[in-house]
Amino acid sequence: MTDEAINEALQLLRVSMPQERVIFDRDILETYARDETPDISGIPDILVFPVSTREVSEIAKICSRLCIPLIPRGKGTGVTGGALALEGGMLLSFEKMNKILEIDRENLVAVVEPGAITRDIDEAAKQYGLMYPPDPSSLDSCSIGGNVAVGAGGPHAVKYGTTRDYVIGLECVCADGDIINLGGKYVKNATGYGLIPLLVGSEGTLALITKITLRLIPRPACAIDMLIPFSDIGRALESVEKITVSKIIPAAIEFMEEDALHLVAEFLGAKMPFPAARAHLLVELDGHNDEEVLRQAQNIVTLLKIDENNILIAQTDHEKERVWRARRSIREAIAHKSPIFLAEDTVVPRASVQKFILALKKEFTARNLYSIMFGHAGDGNVHVDVLKGDITRDAWRAMLPDLKAAIYRTAVSCGGTISGEHGIGFLKKAHLPIAMDEHTLQLMRRIKQAFDPQGILNPGKVV
Repeated sequence: MTDEAINEALQLLRVSMPQERVIFDRDILETYARDETPDISGIPDILVFPVSTREVSEIAKICSRLCIPLIPRGKGTGVTGGALALEGGMLLSFEKMNKILEIDRENLVAVVEPGAITRDIDEAAKQYGLMYPPDPSSLDSCSIGGNVAVGAGGPHAVKYGTTRDYVIGLECVCADGDIINLGGKYVKNATGYGLIPLLVGSEGTLALITKITLRLIPRPACAIDMLIPFSDIGRALESVEKITVSKIIPAAIEFMEEDALHLVAEFLGAKMPFPAARAHLLVELDGHNDEEVLRQAQNIVTLLKIDENNILIAQTDHEKERVWRARRSIREAIAHKSPIFLAEDTVVPRASVQKFILALKKEFTARNLYSIMFGHAGDGNVHVDVLKGDITRDAWRAMLPDLKAAIYRTAVSCGGTISGEHGIGFLKKAHLPIAMDEHTLQLMRRIKQAFDPQGILNPGKVV
C-alpha cells in the first residue's frame, strides 16, 4: 500500500469520523500489532474505531476505492493470527461496538453488536432465566464477533453445540460497503442459500459482521461439577467413551493429562486435588432439579465403578470455581512457563481421542519436546501445546512447519481435522491441503472471490 493511498484514506476518514477514532500514531498502532498468537505480529498503517454500521460501511467503501487491506478485530484473543494486519492496511476494531441491544424473552433471542463480551451476553440472558451456552475459555474477555468469526466452541459444546449453532441472524457490510441483512428472530429458514452458516467461521474474509442475532435457551435450574481422578490418561478417556455411549449427556466433559496438572500446580503455587492422579476428568451435569442432576452423578459413579470418596463434587459457586480453576488456568500457565509455544486445537472423533494423544506423545518424546494436552474430551477437541522452552529461536522456527504437519496428519489419520474451534487464520493456512482436497480448496477460493473480488478483506488468511 502506497503512502499516497494511506494519506488519502486518512483524509477521507477524518471527514466521515471523529479524528480521535482514526489512529495513525505509531506507538498506538504497535499496541494492536499482536493478538494471543505467540511469536507473530503485524503493524497496521491505520487503526479505526467505528461505532455504527454506517461508519463500517463508509470505511469499507474507502478501502475498496483505494484497494487497501481491511482487517476486522475483536478483543484480540485469537491464537492463529487471524486478526493481525500482516500485510499492513487498515485495522478495524469493533471494541466500541459492544452493546447488548436486546434480550427478547418472548422469542428467546439476543441481539448484540460484535464487540460485546461473551460472558456479558450470558449474564444478560441469565436475568431472564435464559442461557447463551457457548463458553470459550476466554469468555470473560473475548468478543462475540470474534467467536462468530472462527465458529468458537468451549466445554459446553458436548451438550449444547458451538457458536454456529446459535447464530440465526446477521447484519453485514460487504467488501464494497454494501449492507446486507440475513436471517432474523425466526426459528426456521429455508429461503435461498444458507449464507449465515457460510459467514460463521469465515474469519472476516467474506464480510464484516456488525450485528448478530443469537438463539437463547432456557437456563438449567441447577448444575454440579464432578472432578474425577485417574491413574492414567487411558483410563480417563476410556471412561469418557463409557459415559458417551450411555444415555447420560453431560454439559461438559473436560480432561487434563498429567503434564498439564503438574504445570498448573506449579503456576498456581497450590496443590491440586488428588495430587497423585495422572489424569483428571471434569464432568459438568445440569438439569431441571437437584434430584435429576444428582441421579446422573450417581449413574456415572456406578457406570465407572469408582469410589464416591475418591471424587470431588462441587455444588456451590465457590466449589465450582475451585474445580474449574485448574482447567481455566492451563493456557496462562503454559505462557508463563514458555512465552513462545505452539498452540493447536485439533479435533478427532470422540472414540479416537486416546489413540490421537498417545500417538502425539510418542512423537513428541522422540523429538525431545515438552507438550501439554488438555481439552474437550466430550466432543473430541484436543488442545495440543508444545513449549519452546530452551530451544533456540532459529531452531524452533525451523522445526515448526514439520511439527505442525505431523500434528495435523496424525489428527487426519485418526479421522479428524486440523481445527476444532480456533479457526485457520494465518498460521494454519499453508496446511489446509492436509485436511482438504484441491477441488474443495478451489471452491472455497471461488467463494472468497465472489464476496471479495479485490481481495481486501483480511488478506492472507484462511484460503
